[in-house]
Amino acid sequence: MKILFVCLGNICRSPMAEAMFTAMVAQAGLANQVVVDSAATSNEEVGNSAHPGTKKILAQHGLSSQGLVSRQIATADFYESDYIICMDENNRRDLQRIAPADATAQIYQIFDIVPGQKGHEVADPWYTGNFTVTYQDLDQALPYWLDLITKQLA
Repeated sequence: MKILFVCLGNICRSPMAEAMFTAMVAQAGLANQVVVDSAATSNEEVGNSAHPGTKKILAQHGLSSQGLVSRQIATADFYESDYIICMDENNRRDLQRIAPADATAQIYQIFDIVPGQKGHEVADPWYTGNFTVTYQDLDQALPYWLDLITKQLA
């Protein structure tokens, strides 16, 4: 199974989600069954490493940011991913606009499967400057995704 996290630039939210979810998948013993990746809807940050604020908050939680380099989503991602999980409605609209008509990946906003939280967006710390809130939002939503894929793999 492949999970792809997506945000605008792939330097703040989606790489944070990738690092957090990779650790959760490994802890659940699913690392050999689940591939976790991240990408951007834009090409503005392609080739750049994760934002220093992302690296700092991940390090504070004992998570590695090594290998987190921004890339733009590719056509192949819409076929190779099972789930493309984005951070806000703008990301979703961009993904739906660029997705091939016969794409097989399911596109979700990250809080879509969290009870009572559908439509909640993960604020972009590039603009808010608050990487702690971003981490907390992801920490709230990601366990629901782990639960979903664990059940699907059972």
